[in-house]
Amino acid sequence: MNGFHFNTKSDQTILLGRKARNLSELLSGLQTVPNSSIYYHTHKYLHQHQYLSPEPPNDFAYWITQALNEQTLGEQISSVDIVQFRTIEELRTTFVRLFQTHLAGTERLPSAPLGQEFHFMTSRIFVLKTPYVARSLEEFREMLQRVSINTLYYHVFDAKLKLEKGDNDFSRWFRDLGNLELAEQVSRLDPYTYTLEGLRNKLIHLVEKYGPH
Repeated sequence: MNGFHFNTKSDQTILLGRKARNLSELLSGLQTVPNSSIYYHTHKYLHQHQYLSPEPPNDFAYWITQALNEQTLGEQISSVDIVQFRTIEELRTTFVRLFQTHLAGTERLPSAPLGQEFHFMTSRIFVLKTPYVARSLEEFREMLQRVSINTLYYHVFDAKLKLEKGDNDFSRWFRDLGNLELAEQVSRLDPYTYTLEGLRNKLIHLVEKYGPH
């Protein structure tokens, strides 16, 4: 049986040198920046504010609402259910469609005040091994209680979308073990509705419930 190797990570934030003053320029950026930038602006809040619950706003929705005072579009962008997407490209397409529909129905194109432009950013991820390797669900549950929230974030959020694995690392390993029910339960879990500590507790509960007894 292949063990589960817990990794952790650190991130380096990078300015892309591109900014937007209005919705038209933000749309243009959305259509052309790398996937890693879309991921950064929709997920960094989850990591930086891990004790806020639930669903803090993504950067696009926040800027549209606060800098441009476009409440309706801001609410639409904020309410996009990120968990339903398997790739960042699908998420990008949804954002672009919402922007285009909004712009087609209005002649109003407000600009952000000087100094409040939207700056497109991304991050470079550095993956680091930890000493934790689980070879059974019992060991997995034990180690899940010890690892850092960076480890949790990496295996749940980064693995699925930023690294484009299509699913979180935990579900993929449970599936390899042959525990399909546990894999499905964790795969269907909406991690965006929990704090990271809340997510840890939920995962432990699911392992205890659906693991072997």
